[in-house]
Amino acid sequence: MEIRYGIAISNDTRKFYIFILPLHDNRQIRTIMENKLTIYNTLSRKKEVFKPINPPYVGMYVCGPTVYGDAHLGHARPAITFDLLFRYLQHTGYKVRYVRNITDVGHLENDADEGEDKVAKKARLEKLEPMEVVQYFLNRYHKAMEALNVLSPSIEPHASGHIIEQIQLVQKILDAGYAYESEGSVYFDVAKYNKDYHYGKLSGRNLDDVLNTTRDLDGQSEKRNPADFALWKKAQPEHIMRWPSPWSDGFPGWHAECTAMGRKYLGEHFDIHGGGMDLIFPHHECEIAQSVASQGDDMVHYWMHNNMITINGTKMGKSLGNFITLDEFFNGTHKLLAQAYTPMTIRFFILQAHYRSTVDFSNEALQASEKGLQRLMEAIDALDKITPAPATSEGINVKELRAKCYEAMNDDLNTPIVIAQLFEGARIINNIIAGNATISAEDLKDLKETFHLFSFDIMGLKEEKGSSDGREAAYGKVVDMLLEQRMKAKANKDWATSDKIRNALTALGFEIKDTKDGFEWRLNK
Repeated sequence: MEIRYGIAISNDTRKFYIFILPLHDNRQIRTIMENKLTIYNTLSRKKEVFKPINPPYVGMYVCGPTVYGDAHLGHARPAITFDLLFRYLQHTGYKVRYVRNITDVGHLENDADEGEDKVAKKARLEKLEPMEVVQYFLNRYHKAMEALNVLSPSIEPHASGHIIEQIQLVQKILDAGYAYESEGSVYFDVAKYNKDYHYGKLSGRNLDDVLNTTRDLDGQSEKRNPADFALWKKAQPEHIMRWPSPWSDGFPGWHAECTAMGRKYLGEHFDIHGGGMDLIFPHHECEIAQSVASQGDDMVHYWMHNNMITINGTKMGKSLGNFITLDEFFNGTHKLLAQAYTPMTIRFFILQAHYRSTVDFSNEALQASEKGLQRLMEAIDALDKITPAPATSEGINVKELRAKCYEAMNDDLNTPIVIAQLFEGARIINNIIAGNATISAEDLKDLKETFHLFSFDIMGLKEEKGSSDGREAAYGKVVDMLLEQRMKAKANKDWATSDKIRNALTALGFEIKDTKDGFEWRLNK
């Protein structure tokens, strides 16, 4: 295979870069040089043109799951959202280091400094070692992600494997004067930090709001301020997961892991930090405070957050007990499900909404997604049935379709618009199949590339094959035979036989479409 190279020049006013990248075709050169990706930065509360710190390299950190139970639909959304971003950045020529952590220690029951460790509690209830629980649910999480066609991150670090880095982070914050030791635990001094910096700039809260909404909890008497959060917790005698530290045998606070691991694998400054909107406060707010306190400035340039999956308007989550696991979706075993839904139906359902908008679960919405995905896949399959013509009909502009898809992706990953454009492309394909329009060989090639690029490479959809494929192929041959008999009947002007065959197939759920080259059919579910 011939490898060609293109030159891309950064127009960043602060720095001047020239870098050479292997490119698949000339269009990719234009993608890098002309297309400007804008993303919504939660920190600035506006869309910004994406400018990496050190192009063509991009560092991206995304908060992964706390592995004490099966992944549910709410976990699928950030995984798919940032998989989409990962795919698109790579497509446009960037070399991405994607870090997605696994939380296996330090995440307490109420996302605060109280209660039991979520993993340890599960281990106690199941009479298992904590890491046995972690491994079991991590294997199942990976299996679900693979089914959803989510690419593996570049690095997947575990919190329990980076205790040393977290202890070092805590020590740096202590040395800087923004933390204090109390009864073997170490807490972040939020009030002192807020005097020098702004605690709450990501979430838009001020410290008074935080204080007014922070409950006085049992066991918090060792804190100077109820808003102070744990950097290191002294383990109680019954606490299984513990490590030695300068302050006590204990474990790190939940917020420390991402700051420590982000810095280790991406450096003191990196491009993107992502996660669900529910993590903005306190988790990501605390991350910012930790990074600024330990190194004097912000670690992250762009903060990106996907919105929530809701059920009847309420956030789906394990803590609320209203979640449906991905396995339950795939198997149709949950009481709220009218049927099973394939992984690609779930992925398409999530991509049909913009990542910053809420998505409310309903069987009706999922069934609509199922039909929409079927339409898209049928259009892609139909591309191989088209015979090119000498010229393309007026009104068909494949280059414009491709440009509009890029425009939508560059507008903060606007997948609903991409999908709408692909449906417009599907309408064009159906018109050509029906003999109402023509397309040249060059335009047909471009149309195929456009559909495959945006459907498969960027949005990560794939054609799903079931175990019943063999039977369906046999049924298909029988239907083809009947329709061929119908064509012969039509040719002989035997309208009664022709109508009888058509009506019989229609009654069985088959949709028959006559074309200039013969016929097409599909089974309506």
